[in-house]
Amino acid sequence: MAARTLRIGLIPGDGIGREVIPAGRRILEALPSSFGLKFSFSHHEAGFETFQKRGKALPDETVEALKSECDGALFGAVSSPTTKVEGYSSPIVALRKRLALYANVRPVKSTRSAARPVDLVIVRENTEDLYVKEEKTYNAPDGSRIAEAIKRISETASSNIAAMAGDIALRRQRVRDSGLASIHNRGLVTITHKSNVLSQTDGLFREVSRKVLGAEKYQMLEIEEQIVDSMVYKLFRQPGDYDVIVAPNLYGDILSDGAAALVGSLGLVPSANVGKDFVIGEPCHGSAPDIEGRGIANPIATIRSTALMLEFQGEERAAAKIYEAVDANLEEGKLLTPDMGGKATTEEVIEDVCKRL
Repeated sequence: MAARTLRIGLIPGDGIGREVIPAGRRILEALPSSFGLKFSFSHHEAGFETFQKRGKALPDETVEALKSECDGALFGAVSSPTTKVEGYSSPIVALRKRLALYANVRPVKSTRSAARPVDLVIVRENTEDLYVKEEKTYNAPDGSRIAEAIKRISETASSNIAAMAGDIALRRQRVRDSGLASIHNRGLVTITHKSNVLSQTDGLFREVSRKVLGAEKYQMLEIEEQIVDSMVYKLFRQPGDYDVIVAPNLYGDILSDGAAALVGSLGLVPSANVGKDFVIGEPCHGSAPDIEGRGIANPIATIRSTALMLEFQGEERAAAKIYEAVDANLEEGKLLTPDMGGKATTEEVIEDVCKRL
C-alpha cells in the first residue's frame, strides 16, 4: 500500500514557539515507516513579532497557504500585549475563525504512577462567546467611562461542540472497552455553564447541549452538568471524577489552563483546534519570554499536540505510538525540563522521545 503523505504547515509564532515547533516536525519524521505515513512541511508567519514587522499579525498569505497547500498545521505561541496596541489582535483567534476551527480540544492526563490520577478532556467552543471581540467604551452621564462586551452563544455552535464532546467520549469509551487501563469505567460528558445567572446565553448552550447529547447515538454515555464556579472547585478537588467536559469559549479557556496545574505544568498540555476539514495542533503554553533562547522550554505539549493533530486526521495508531513514547519519558523521569523539576534541555527531551519511537 502506498504511503499517505500529509502536508503540515509550521507556524512557530513568538518566543519559545520557535524552539518547540521543530519538535513536532522531528517527531513526525521519526515515526516508523510501518505506519505508512510521509510528511512534507512548509513554514508560515503569524504572531506579535510578525505584526511589528509587517503591520499584520496574521498575513493573508498564511491563511491562503494553509487552506490550499496543507492538510493540517502546528502553531507555537503568541506574545499578546496586555495593553491595547492599535491594529493588533490575536492571530490564533483569527485563524480559528477563518478556518472554521470550531472546537478546541484539550486532553489533560497525568502519568500512571501519579498520586492523584487525572485523565480528562476539555472540549471548548472556539468561535464565539465573549471572544467575538465586539466591545465598546462610552461615557456615562456623569462623565465616567463604561466598557461593554457582547457575549454571543448560537444554537449552531453549541450543537457542533456538544456533538464533538459526545463523539470524543464515545471514542474514549471504545478505547477503554478494548482493554486499555483507565481511571474511568464509563463514558461521561459534563456540560458546564452559568445558566442560573445568564439564562439567555448560557441557558441556550445548556439546552442545546442537552438535546444533542440526548440523542440515541450517545445513549451509552452518562450526561451531567455543572455550574462553572462549582466546576472549578470540583475539578481541583476531584479531578478523577471527570471524563469529557464541554464548555463555552471563556469557561473552557479558564478550565483548561487551570487543569494543567493538576498534572504539573502547562508544558505538558496539548490542544487541537478542530474543524470539519482542518486541524491545528497547538501547545497550551504561551510564548514564555522569561525562558526564550535558553534551550529549556518543555517540548512535551507540542509533541502531544502533534499526536492530537494526527488523531483528528484519522491516524490514531501513529498518535498512540507518540503518546506511548511521551508517557514512557515522563514515567522514567530522568530527562525532565526545569518546569517539571528536572535539568534536561529541550533538545535532550526531543531526542529521548524520538528514540522511544
